[in-house]
Amino acid sequence: MGFRVNETVTTKAARQAGYRQNATGPQKTLGHLAMVAFAALVAGSFSVGAIVAPHIGPASLNAARFLVAIVLMGIVVRVVLRRPIPFPAAPWRFLVMGGAMALFFITMFTALGMTDPVSTGAVFTLMPFLSTFFGYLFLRQVPRGLVLPSLILAGVGAIWVIFGGDLDAMRRFDVGRGETIFFFGVVGHAAYASLVRFYNRGEPVLVFTFWTLLATGIIIAVYGVGEIAATHWQSIPFKVWAGILYLAIFTTAGTFFLLQFAALRLPASKVLAYNYLTPTLIIIYEGLLGHGWASFSVIAGAGVTILGLVLLVLAPDG
Repeated sequence: MGFRVNETVTTKAARQAGYRQNATGPQKTLGHLAMVAFAALVAGSFSVGAIVAPHIGPASLNAARFLVAIVLMGIVVRVVLRRPIPFPAAPWRFLVMGGAMALFFITMFTALGMTDPVSTGAVFTLMPFLSTFFGYLFLRQVPRGLVLPSLILAGVGAIWVIFGGDLDAMRRFDVGRGETIFFFGVVGHAAYASLVRFYNRGEPVLVFTFWTLLATGIIIAVYGVGEIAATHWQSIPFKVWAGILYLAIFTTAGTFFLLQFAALRLPASKVLAYNYLTPTLIIIYEGLLGHGWASFSVIAGAGVTILGLVLLVLAPDG
């Protein structure tokens, strides 16, 4: 039998009340810490991605990382539950969520073939605002007080960092085909944070993460089946396999788990706002690795982002 919460009227009402209200106290703090860890892992993946990308196509890379992540998460769930992984009730939920995330990954790599990372990064800053919209649409979460001003402040700081503090570069920003394609992927990712809470029926986060990973991986594999079949897997260098392993463990299984964990404890507007930390953390990583520090102007922009996020954390939930 599948994993089911007893779907009595009482249980349904309790589930809607329990999973669509914001957590309080320690659980909310854990949600914020989970998203800080999420941003740190995503930022750390950029250096790894730069090493791996020249040796393998994007569809093959994502298919491989999801395959490893699915197997790993399956083992973890099996060990934790001490029984076979339960088949979910209403499995279509995971196809919807997996489709939203697959859309993000597919459009991101498609867009990067048409435009530059700076432009895609600028489009990416729309995500917290879009997630606020979906939070209202699916969960009737209404941002209050400092939430929207904090998002704007953090977004301005993130854009400043992405463009390296260059006003001319900002003015030259042009919305082309690549940016438009990636926008739809950002919409998918923004909707995902609310869908996690909207579709959760009381499944443990590990189980929920496993089925979401599986659905996302299947959709990506179907999309990229031609490229995957044409890839010479036996000739891929060891460093690429090491990079795929890192991406699978930390920036696929790890980030999916952290995002779902936080989405069940925080409003959507606050969850994805932590993506603004990514460019700031990249600056820190690059400096610590000896690749040079950013200019004072860019670091100031990073400081504005952090200030906006601090205000966001302190703002009351919608």
